[in-house]
Amino acid sequence: MKKFIIASILAVVLIFSLVGVASAITNGQPDGDNHPYVGLLVFDVYVEDVGNVPAWRCSGALIAPNVVLTAGHCTDGAAAARIWFDEKLQAEDGTYLVPDYPAGGVVAIEGTPYTNPDYQSSDNPYGGGNGLPAFSYRDVGIVVLDEEVTDLGYAQLPYAGQVDELKNKTAIDFVGYGVQYQAQVPGSELPQPPPYYRWTGLKNRMYAPSALVSGKFVHSAEYMKLALNPGGGSGGTCFGDSGGPDLLGGTNTVLAVNSYVTNVNCSGVGYSSRVDILEVLEWINGFMP
Repeated sequence: MKKFIIASILAVVLIFSLVGVASAITNGQPDGDNHPYVGLLVFDVYVEDVGNVPAWRCSGALIAPNVVLTAGHCTDGAAAARIWFDEKLQAEDGTYLVPDYPAGGVVAIEGTPYTNPDYQSSDNPYGGGNGLPAFSYRDVGIVVLDEEVTDLGYAQLPYAGQVDELKNKTAIDFVGYGVQYQAQVPGSELPQPPPYYRWTGLKNRMYAPSALVSGKFVHSAEYMKLALNPGGGSGGTCFGDSGGPDLLGGTNTVLAVNSYVTNVNCSGVGYSSRVDILEVLEWINGFMP
């Protein structure tokens, strides 16, 4: 079966020891102060005899003073997390503008990750744990921050079933810290395994418009299908944007979180895990103050 690229790639499951790659919304533009509640997350894994080690990054949206919404595949297996809300973490020359990336300790806010208990559940309606979309079922996660953030505003949760009421081509806003473009690197010079390491860019918050591709498809009850078509004017999500919010156009209402793309070029369509599902909303609200 065709291999689907889960947003661990999207989120950038590029271990820090291997990367020189960064990430941001494709076909987008600097976000400025439009979505200050969207931040860049780094997740640690625990290594015996070493302790917590930064391992991958994602995007996420602040939905309460100490609660960040992201993807389940970002939180799954993580021992700890931290977030930066700076729009620009890197200057044009690649210099880091925050003194503590990726290990934290100065500017970053530390937090504890939680994964939706239904994530990759074997009793999901799509069967097994393999293939689309069972591998990322209920792909929703939460990070509870150690301190409150009260000066950035918040993304708002949708009401139950809101996505089902949206028309085809409803405007959707992408916001995240994922990769922007593919570097022109000869295949013979790429680190293995290619081709993911072609993707690069600065770790800065980007915005791009997109549109809902509505209709009944095999997993429409769980996912939003979104246009990733730069030639048609749509922005795209790519490696590093996992967990970032898909906002109802022109609003701060987060309808879904970026989950996965279906090819390494991050084009065509992407799929985002809906958060307007009643059981998902109930789980998220369990963390709200």
